[in-house]
Amino acid sequence: MTNDQFLILVILLATVAMFLWSRWRHDMVAAGALLACVLAGLVPAGEAFAGFGHPAVITVACVLVLSRGLQDSGAVDALTRAVLPAQAGVTLSIAALVGLGAMMSGFMNNVGAMALLMPVAMQLAGRLNLTPGQVLMPLAFGTILGGMTTLIGTPPNLIVSGFRTQTGAGSFSMFDFTPVGLAVALAGVVFVAALGWRLVPARQQTGIEGFDSGAYITEAQVPEEGKAVGMSLREIDAALVDSDAQILGMIHQGVRLTAPNPGRKVRAGDILIIEAEAEALAGVLSILGLKLEEAVEAPGKDDSAKDTTEDDTEDAPPDQTENTRSAKDRDKTVSAGDIALMELAILPGSTLTGRSASDILLRTRYGLNLLALSRQGRRLMKRLRSVELQSGDLLLMQGPPEVISEFAADYGCVPLATRELRIPNRRKAWQAGIIMALAVGGAAFGLLPAAISFAAGVLASMALRTISPRAVYEAIDWPVIVLLAALIPVASAMESTGSAQLIARFMLDHVAQGHAVAGLVLILIVTMFLSDLMNNAATAAVMCPIAIGTAGALGVSADSFLMAVAIGASCAFLTPIGHQNNTLILGPGGFHFGDYWKLGAPLEILVAAISVPLLLIVWPL
Repeated sequence: MTNDQFLILVILLATVAMFLWSRWRHDMVAAGALLACVLAGLVPAGEAFAGFGHPAVITVACVLVLSRGLQDSGAVDALTRAVLPAQAGVTLSIAALVGLGAMMSGFMNNVGAMALLMPVAMQLAGRLNLTPGQVLMPLAFGTILGGMTTLIGTPPNLIVSGFRTQTGAGSFSMFDFTPVGLAVALAGVVFVAALGWRLVPARQQTGIEGFDSGAYITEAQVPEEGKAVGMSLREIDAALVDSDAQILGMIHQGVRLTAPNPGRKVRAGDILIIEAEAEALAGVLSILGLKLEEAVEAPGKDDSAKDTTEDDTEDAPPDQTENTRSAKDRDKTVSAGDIALMELAILPGSTLTGRSASDILLRTRYGLNLLALSRQGRRLMKRLRSVELQSGDLLLMQGPPEVISEFAADYGCVPLATRELRIPNRRKAWQAGIIMALAVGGAAFGLLPAAISFAAGVLASMALRTISPRAVYEAIDWPVIVLLAALIPVASAMESTGSAQLIARFMLDHVAQGHAVAGLVLILIVTMFLSDLMNNAATAAVMCPIAIGTAGALGVSADSFLMAVAIGASCAFLTPIGHQNNTLILGPGGFHFGDYWKLGAPLEILVAAISVPLLLIVWPL
């Protein structure tokens, strides 16, 4: 063992120990490992931060942004209803989601499949009353498993095929990986859906502080193309059962009906008065194809001024001469995409008490929309814009964050939180879906490198406003980016110093001891181990020569050993750094470094138990 090999192994062991200890945040540990390698001379100082420009890092960041675009546009809600059984329980729902992810991963980039379904998993977790991680980890593992089923499913398969060509046996074909890979993937999907998700630690998403604000009352208009047109109120109530929402009344041609007949048909232009939790509003709007009565494409286009008179302006606070510029002026500096949904609580003594949104010309002065109101379980008998506000009311406001903050300061309100409520927008949902499909297609069919394809998708999303420029940087989980960028040079040092080869050869020489089946099992296990610490493509590149050499020394066919490498390289389930999909869920799932092995270890044992007998049957020694 050389001095460099000794140093990198010590640093690697210390890094893993610090990850498992969980005392320091994972990006801090990764940065420490990188600096240790630089100081030890294992990584050149000029290349220390090259990881931040690595395609894997760029791909992860872009995938997070595109996923946010799908979420914000409402495309995820439509996809969830189309793909997942609406009434199914936990096992069937997770099986459907993970199975879909595995199938997609066989023919497209694993990260792309994960990106497409990651927002769906978040929605599913909410419906099933699970933490996000309990759905995200099974999905991540399912998309990794699906990659082993075809030649193009994952980069290690292509690398393995290339090494087979060097032996003179020719490359593997598209579906040579399918007999073993498909059986392993199916078994893995069944396991994580039936039992595995229960092994995932139930951690809350990092950085999110939840609170219960009670049910909101809101008004939603039925557009010409809305699904609710022609439905009876009884049918609408039935459609909203799972959303924990109900219809309190409706407004037809300006007349409010407080207790309409359940058999009454809804017509285009009617306004439905809905009671629902804030988180359920998006689902209600999407299910029925409704539009919030107060929501507009761009803040400031006010049509509610007809409910007021010019005398109302006399009630404005005297110090607002400078601050209460018209909404039209605001539109010149604030893009329609840079809007947020925020909850405000009206404080005692607020100047809003006893006044309505129309009284203060909320749209005209501020370009803000009052989307919903919550009043401690009490139902409202007036139109939303005409309700006299009281201290303690919760207002769900839409508009630029800085303008909402200005309004809160002017009128004595306190912001509670920015809500992740997605108001469905059919045009933007289609745009977001097409952008994601093109980005995934460009990477899957080799038209563009994955990083370039996804980066182009992000640029298109920003140009078409499927995600606002402000949200682009908020969507990226920066600690995860630092983790991945810092460990890429460390993994390269492990490969360049020969440490990976040293570990593999030691295991083969001292454990296999000339037995072909034992050698096959050991190749699989060592590849699995390395893939949990290194990039899976690098693992395949390191292990393929060892597998071919071992097969030659034992006098057996190299095919089964190469297939063992392909399977082992696609089984990075023990750490968040072994595969990009594991890294993607680290932040959204709220996971610690040591959380992955609780599901990953049984899954790797299952993979080994199924794949070894199948390898001996399909690719006999």
